[in-house]
Amino acid sequence: MKTIQGVVLGLLLLVGCTPAQTQDTTPAKLPALKPGEAVATFAGGCFWAQEEGFDQLRGVREVVSGYAGGHVKNPTYEQVGTDETGHAESVQVYYDPKVISYNDLLEAFFAGHDPTTLNRQGPDVGRDYRSVAFYRTPEEKRAIETAIQRTNASGHYKNAVVTEVLPLKAFYPAEGYHQNYCKLHPNQPYIRSVSMPKVEKLRKAMKGKLKNEGQHSI
Repeated sequence: MKTIQGVVLGLLLLVGCTPAQTQDTTPAKLPALKPGEAVATFAGGCFWAQEEGFDQLRGVREVVSGYAGGHVKNPTYEQVGTDETGHAESVQVYYDPKVISYNDLLEAFFAGHDPTTLNRQGPDVGRDYRSVAFYRTPEEKRAIETAIQRTNASGHYKNAVVTEVLPLKAFYPAEGYHQNYCKLHPNQPYIRSVSMPKVEKLRKAMKGKLKNEGQHSI
C-alpha cells in the first residue's frame, strides 16, 4: 500500500494542496493514436515519477498514469492500493517511433527506477509497485528480455533485475487528479524527495534524447 504517500498527501491537504473533496476522481480518457504513432506500457513504482520521466523524452507525445497487470476491471486507486487487484501502478506512453525507438524507451525505463527491488520502490512497498514491462508483440517481448540481459550484464545494479515481462491485457487510466501530478505539485515533499530524483536519474541516462537538454524544472 502507498502508506508513505498516503501520509504525505494527508499532510499536504492541510497546508493547501487540492482538497480531497474537489479532486477529480473520474478516470482519465486515453488519447487516440495518431497516424504512425505507437504505444508502450510500463510499471516501475509510483506512476507520478514514471509519467514525468517518460514525458521528458523527445518523441513522446503523451503519458497517461494508470493501472495494468491485474484481474479487476476499472479499478480505483484505493482498490489497487490494497494489493488485492493484482494491478501495478503503470504508465502508457504514446510516442513517435521515427523519433524515439522502443529500445530507447526500455533504456529509459530501466534507468528511471530500480528494477532489482521486488515489490517495492524506495519507501513504497507492495505488488502495486512492482517492476513490469508489458509487451504487445513477440518483438517487444524479445526486446524486453534483451534489455534485461543487457542491464544485468552492465553491472549498473548490484542485484539482478526482477522486472516481470507480461503481455498487456488491459490498461485502465487512473483518476484525473493523478495525471501530470509532478507538474501540478512540484513542491510536494514526496515529489521533491522521491519522484524527482528518479526523473533526474532518467534524464541523466537519456542525455541527448530529451525534449529539454538544459536544466530541468517543473
